[in-house]
Amino acid sequence: MANVVPTSTVRKPTLLQGAGPATRQRLVESARYLFWERGFAGTSMADLLAHSKVNSGSFYHFFDSKEALLREVLESYLVALHPMIVEPAYAATSRPIERIFAILEGYRGRILMTDAQYGCPLGRLALEIDPENRPAHKLIAENFRGWIGAVRACLEEAKLPKGTDIDALATYVLAVMEGGVMLSRSYGSVDPFDRTVKALREHFQLLMRKPRRSTRSQSAT
Repeated sequence: MANVVPTSTVRKPTLLQGAGPATRQRLVESARYLFWERGFAGTSMADLLAHSKVNSGSFYHFFDSKEALLREVLESYLVALHPMIVEPAYAATSRPIERIFAILEGYRGRILMTDAQYGCPLGRLALEIDPENRPAHKLIAENFRGWIGAVRACLEEAKLPKGTDIDALATYVLAVMEGGVMLSRSYGSVDPFDRTVKALREHFQLLMRKPRRSTRSQSAT
């Protein structure tokens, strides 16, 4: 996410007693955590009710199905993108390219925090959810577009060479993040993520490098 992530730390939500908006929020927070930890299919209704300490009657008061709760989770990622991912990166540095790497550093922190077990919550759902579930995939795509848009804004501020395809480059950054997180989860180590980010930084260094004037040009002057 990425948007796209459940929390800045891996923890269960604070479980408060009560009804109304607080109960609904507990369900969403529990679903965010459990879908990240276990996946959508791996999370049962019983898991959701136990984790949120909500009974089935209260669940169905707010959501008519687990799929409806999934859509709420995906919408919550859209809301969380800027305050949880973009704004911390902007606060960390004023340099546009370094803001991109600050975003990636946030994902690295979550890999370490979870011992590389959970992966990217949005990426996990994108791979798992049935392609026929168009409402969910539409929200997943919207999250990815939001993430790409945040990176694109950084690239627009950077002094990139004329003719650089900013849209393609922003999408490439997302692919690096998602691929690195997925490989780290598969290997159980942050090393694959670090290697992909290192390669991305080298790509930016080459892109931003000013071309040397040829010896012939120098002698002509």
